[in-house]
Amino acid sequence: MDNLYNAGLGAEELDTIEDTLIQGIREFMTKCGFKKIHLGLSGGIDSALVAYLAVKATGSENVVCFSMPSRFSSQGSKDHAEELAATLGCRYETLSIEAVFTAFLAVLEGIFEDRPFDIAEENLQARIRGTLLMAYANKFHSLLLTTGNKSEIAMGYCTLYGDTAGGLAPIGDLFKTEIFALCTRINDRKKSAGGKEIIPQVIIDKPPSAELRPNQKDEDSLPPYNTLDKILKLHLVDNLSAEKIIQGGVDAELAARVISAVERAEFKRQQMPPVLKLASNYRWIS
Repeated sequence: MDNLYNAGLGAEELDTIEDTLIQGIREFMTKCGFKKIHLGLSGGIDSALVAYLAVKATGSENVVCFSMPSRFSSQGSKDHAEELAATLGCRYETLSIEAVFTAFLAVLEGIFEDRPFDIAEENLQARIRGTLLMAYANKFHSLLLTTGNKSEIAMGYCTLYGDTAGGLAPIGDLFKTEIFALCTRINDRKKSAGGKEIIPQVIIDKPPSAELRPNQKDEDSLPPYNTLDKILKLHLVDNLSAEKIIQGGVDAELAARVISAVERAEFKRQQMPPVLKLASNYRWIS
């Protein structure tokens, strides 16, 4: 994966990031009076990392992972999520959203006026999942962790009141390439100590997808993450303008597309749950 996703971080830096996020989750739970954590476990890399961090922060006995498949969820993703939960030793529950999704579509059929399937139906699935997860949060006073990363949040590649629902966004300040690097580091460290990989390698290797429509891939909507994160870091971390980024050799049309998307997504970021912010030295900023 190093050739595909290059975050430019060394092992020590990645270990520090991991420790900082774990401590951040613990401190947030203590501050807000939570003893339990839950999240949606999709079989993708973001939720896999969040589940791992949650278990490290509070213990497997205090974490519940929910698989919430729809008609578009691959069997592989469901299997990978279950495998990870078993490895982590946390409770794993399946709540199919298919019946609810079908009922919602029936209610909306008239006002949708036979228009083709599009982002409305995609987002509806995410919002059903968010509603179910928040219901559990209310019933059991459990902290719902969202699983969005900095790349997606910056671009607005997330659903308001859906996958953004929750009380804390622990990986919201990590770019997607950093997610891949951290998961790889977690596995490498475990294997170096003679153990078995924690996050199934297939989760790290497979193309990222929201699985909200047939054969969907993140790169249908976003530039490749290596390219995207390079532009986002120049713009968000180094505070460079589009002109400066283009002068540095980035394609003008691509730079404009990314920066425009970041600006348009501001209304979403204003409604996000709290993010564990990391300083340049990877110290948690409360």
